Amino acid sequence: MTIPQRRIGRDGPRTGVLSLGSWHTYDRMDFREAVRLLRTAVDAGITLFDVGVYGFPGSPPVFTDVLFSAMVRAAGLAREDYLLSAKLWLEGYPDQSLRAQLENALFRAGVAHADLVILGDLRRDDTDLHALVTDLAALREAGLIRQWGVNNWSASAIRAVHGFAAADGVPGPAIAQLKYSVARRSIPDGPPFAAVFGELGVSLQSSDVFEGGVLLGKGGRQVGRDPGGVRQRIADSAADLAKAAERIGATPAQLCLAFTLTHPANTTTLFGATSTGQLEENLAAVAVVERVGAAELRALAEPFWADRDAVDPEGP
Repeated sequence: MTIPQRRIGRDGPRTGVLSLGSWHTYDRMDFREAVRLLRTAVDAGITLFDVGVYGFPGSPPVFTDVLFSAMVRAAGLAREDYLLSAKLWLEGYPDQSLRAQLENALFRAGVAHADLVILGDLRRDDTDLHALVTDLAALREAGLIRQWGVNNWSASAIRAVHGFAAADGVPGPAIAQLKYSVARRSIPDGPPFAAVFGELGVSLQSSDVFEGGVLLGKGGRQVGRDPGGVRQRIADSAADLAKAAERIGATPAQLCLAFTLTHPANTTTLFGATSTGQLEENLAAVAVVERVGAAELRALAEPFWADRDAVDPEGP
């Protein structure tokens, strides 16, 4: 089975409708199994890999991105066989330059360039957005990146950087990585982002699809932020979600992934897998969309929309 391909932004490369993340993933796996997983993913049409540098002061070091570089070599992959997406964090910007972060990320991942970089959450109102656009254009000119996007930014912030880029004659954001799932829909499905996707040609990359495993009835793992304070509501819905998935002959994970593939702007859905079997099971979400249909999937997911009226559709 080879999954469908969609284009990143208006003029970027095509990539599989599913993509793999590295957050606390490969450093929890047997190395041989991780290599098998990577090879299976590429053979199935997954070409985009989100390989961020994760770790916080005072916390144990994380090596999942370093392991990825070893996995690539062991799987016999050439650089042109996959697209690498790196994360750049804004908490220390501009004192910590984008270039310094990127060079460190590329060194750890064992590559000379990133096909895509995703700017982390925009947490400060005084961040110079025009300077970010200028710095990203310089990274592209230097051959260190091909495209860039943002993670959980508001629609107005994306419009702002797009405007700066257009005025300067340089590429703007190609993709927005947003929390999108059967539970968190209000932002990607809302009018502000419909305009961003339609008018600006920005793609959607769905992330946090399983809510860190909470939607699948799992717990105990590190989970991202909880906009709207709805995580308990999401946890309480896991049993009913499993029953809904069973009614269409799918696993809960397949239902969660299949739902995101029904969004018209979704280029690729990011998820993590810690075994080849889990990956192969999740790849079957594509067949669920084809078998059940987008309209029925969205109707089936309606009761699990936890952040309805709980967050501003404009985004953070």
